[in-house]
Amino acid sequence: MRHKIRRHVRKAKYIFYKETLVDFREHLWTFIGAFLGIGIIGFINSKYFTAYENLFMIGSFGASSVLIYGIINSPLAQPRNLIGGHVLSAIVGVTMHKLIPGEVWLSSALAVSLSIVVMQITKTLHPPGGATALIATTGTAKINALGYFYVLSPIFTGVMILFIVAVICNNATPHRRYPANRNWYKFWRGKHRNPKAL
Repeated sequence: MRHKIRRHVRKAKYIFYKETLVDFREHLWTFIGAFLGIGIIGFINSKYFTAYENLFMIGSFGASSVLIYGIINSPLAQPRNLIGGHVLSAIVGVTMHKLIPGEVWLSSALAVSLSIVVMQITKTLHPPGGATALIATTGTAKINALGYFYVLSPIFTGVMILFIVAVICNNATPHRRYPANRNWYKFWRGKHRNPKAL
């Protein structure tokens, strides 16, 4: 009995140690990635939007940065989720705004809830996608005037900037690897098929 207790105590101490261990290289690359990703998007968007809209836009990208630079092994941070989640949510958000332009509360509620369901169905769940859908319905007149162009720019272009920076920064050291699945883009290959046969 004492042996079991000691073993559990040792295991708990080890877990606590690992969880509280500060890895300065990890934090440095997280900082560099997030700074570059958001900095580049902010710089580009500042040329086309007012300061208020620029800050509002980056809200969902800031949340994505936490995932793709800070928790890079999370399934929610993978490219399929990052790109698909934002793009599909943007399409849903713009569609809801066009279908129900006068009732912001209703279009916003539908945009967020439907975007979550669409992401679940397509296996592209990315929590910041909900914010992207919400921005499409509650944004200023300039954002609303973009219509479906909002999906292409700034959403798709911004997400691709975040992704490219993530690939560069998250693979800069041997102990970081992103994306977790190097064949993530080969969506046409079924899991049951033998890749060597293709």
